[in-house]
Amino acid sequence: MVIRQALAIAVLALLLRLPFLSQPIQGDDVTYLYAAEHAQIDPLHPTHTQYLVQGEMVDMRGHPHPPLDAWILAALLAVFGDVQPVAFHLAYSLFSIVAALAMLSLARRFCERPFLATLLFLVVPAFVVSGNGFESDLPFLACWMAAVALFVRGVDGESPALIAAAALAGALASLAAYQAVLLTPILASYLIERKSKWRLAWAALFAAPLAIGAWQLMERATVGSNPTGVVAGYMVGLHTLHNTLRSAVALVVHSGWIVSPILLIVAFAKSGKWRIIVAGAAALAGAFYDSNPLFWISLGCGVLLLATAVRKDFLGAWILIFTAAAMVIFFAGAARYLLPIAAPVAILIARAASARMLAVGFALQLPLALGLALANFQHAEGYRKFAESLAPEAAERRVWVNGEWGLRYYLESEGALQPARDQITRPGDIIVTSTLGQAVPLNVPVSPLSTTDIVPTVPIRLISLSGRSAFSTSVHGLLPFEISRGPVDRVRAEIVIERKPELSYIDPTDPKAALHILSGLYADGWMTSRAAVLLKVPEKSVSLGVKLVIPENAPARHVQLLADGQLVAEETFPAPGSYSLSALYSPTAPSVTVTLTVDQTFSAPPDQRKLGVVISGVGLR
Repeated sequence: MVIRQALAIAVLALLLRLPFLSQPIQGDDVTYLYAAEHAQIDPLHPTHTQYLVQGEMVDMRGHPHPPLDAWILAALLAVFGDVQPVAFHLAYSLFSIVAALAMLSLARRFCERPFLATLLFLVVPAFVVSGNGFESDLPFLACWMAAVALFVRGVDGESPALIAAAALAGALASLAAYQAVLLTPILASYLIERKSKWRLAWAALFAAPLAIGAWQLMERATVGSNPTGVVAGYMVGLHTLHNTLRSAVALVVHSGWIVSPILLIVAFAKSGKWRIIVAGAAALAGAFYDSNPLFWISLGCGVLLLATAVRKDFLGAWILIFTAAAMVIFFAGAARYLLPIAAPVAILIARAASARMLAVGFALQLPLALGLALANFQHAEGYRKFAESLAPEAAERRVWVNGEWGLRYYLESEGALQPARDQITRPGDIIVTSTLGQAVPLNVPVSPLSTTDIVPTVPIRLISLSGRSAFSTSVHGLLPFEISRGPVDRVRAEIVIERKPELSYIDPTDPKAALHILSGLYADGWMTSRAAVLLKVPEKSVSLGVKLVIPENAPARHVQLLADGQLVAEETFPAPGSYSLSALYSPTAPSVTVTLTVDQTFSAPPDQRKLGVVISGVGLR
């Protein structure tokens, strides 16, 4: 019986993956592939490289995940020589099978309907969607689930071998995601519940944090820095109170869809009056915030689930410890962040609901999960097809891909480049821009070449231009997903045309100045370390100058002024204040490129820009 159930669950987990074996590169797959490519030349340090993100060169050691997933992809690249989607997805389906079998083991320990509980786990929307990508979510989940299942069985049977295996799985989980350290308090709650004083089990609790510490020490010994320090540096500006609170609300909303809300309500409707009152109050408050029923119903169901988890047992502690920590750790509130609590939620539901209701819950959740996975597939497929349509142009012109995710991967495969924030383009270049993908503002004159709306056929959205869904990120919306037929993205290709300056002197805050700014100068007057403008040469020009302000918090002091690449003036200013810098200059060409540089920049979070000084005017007189 046990073997038949295990085989059936393994087959079902694989069947979930088979329709999506040709899933295009999506989401953050591309960054893990960068690390995997670098691992071919530096296997121990796959993240010791740099790449452009939204126009800024960043250190990949600041990637929010340790290197296990990069190593897995590196091994696949070494075997197959290049990205082979079907082969890679087949390999990654093993993580789904491991997670499902671990779930079955836990369900057999904690409920009377283990098979039905595992079926609920298999159709958790985030599990179905995330299992079709190459991000770290499924490798982490597989290791996490294996660690918990092995630990529970090891403690119950006092098996040193199983405890050692659980420690190994926990260590691997920590190399896939930092939140694996939460295994320590969660598994400790099981030992406390069991009143166990077994020293080996208590020692095994620390496998995850010790593994992270060992990796940090190795990095420090070999390259002199800790990856966590780099990660923290990048996260400071993102972990604002606003983002963290939105993320926390989104996580509560997502918790209401780990299983079908209908099943959750039926299972927990009699769990206690105070829980029902709290959930109803949360739903009412949510209705005042957002009248969309999908939001306030999801919020109420999420609160009901968390309130029901307030009980004196291991499963409730598992849910509450991880969810509380996730509300503090994360700032983007994606549904996949709660995958580690899918198992205890499904088991609690299986305990409380009848077999018939569990079957109904499975039947309700399966089409939703598959629909979301299909929408995700078609989103990525839209990027792949657009890149293929530009292949002939890319063969003859320089192409810039001003976007992320699969669009970036497939256009870079055709030879496209990522633009920096101060990128200078030339006439004839093609710029491909994603409306959804937080494109870098490139102030260049362009002529339209082609435009396409990416519109999945299924009327549900993980992410879209309307920004209502929090399934992938809570930055713009708080719905668990969006019911819509609107476009998820609009991608356009444009050809850079020759710029014809009309002004000889500009104030950056003047809307007319935008045409003349080539790079590094913002509409509010701030410049980066280097700014360039294109100006018309008047009939009589005798000087070139700039007016600037060094604010109190700006460290810049040395300013250079260049014309067509030649230094014409420079000065070191003693302190913050208003200054001007000028020099005699009489160009002979009809236009001139004026460049300004400063010696230091700074950032003022939450503003992520690297700021130098404020320019109030620059040009020819």
